[in-house]
Amino acid sequence: MVDNCENNLINPNWAQHGYIQVYTGNGKGKTTASLGLAMRALGRCWKVLIIMFTKGGDDYGELNSFTNLAPSIKDNLKIVQAGLDRIVYTNNKTEADTTAIQKGWELAKKAILNDEYQLIILDEANIAIDMGFIDVDEAVEVLKNKPEEMEIVLTGRNAHEKIIEIAHLVSKIEPVKHYWDTGIAARKGIEY
Repeated sequence: MVDNCENNLINPNWAQHGYIQVYTGNGKGKTTASLGLAMRALGRCWKVLIIMFTKGGDDYGELNSFTNLAPSIKDNLKIVQAGLDRIVYTNNKTEADTTAIQKGWELAKKAILNDEYQLIILDEANIAIDMGFIDVDEAVEVLKNKPEEMEIVLTGRNAHEKIIEIAHLVSKIEPVKHYWDTGIAARKGIEY
């Protein structure tokens, strides 16, 4: 593999501007789309931060893949899990969930303020906002004041209208047909 990062100077103006992207809806593929974007950015030598809200544990195929990237690429990537090793719903959220998610949000705010990355993916941030773990008005303020050239992606169902309003790109992924409806469980390598 050719190491393009040493000789690949990023246009400081990004040829334009960094945008806020939102992937939402009840369909499958929101996180997958954002991770594909992360791989593309890493291939262009961007510094990338991925914060996985509401997700903990190590049984995610994407974590295994990112761990095994070439050092020249992996050095530009930071992944933070800001969640416990379980699925969080409104009826089972705990103080430990709040603590983990708030810790991730504080890290995100610092990274945005300090202009540390070219791409920041806030995976499942829409859910964290919807469930009240992250204050929507604070999130809007942070996003509106991001560095001009920084790209930020928020994924997850139930994107708040205030987030949609300030976003530059919103993709609503809706299911037309899903094998889960026939009782097929989540599969390693496909859903996680």
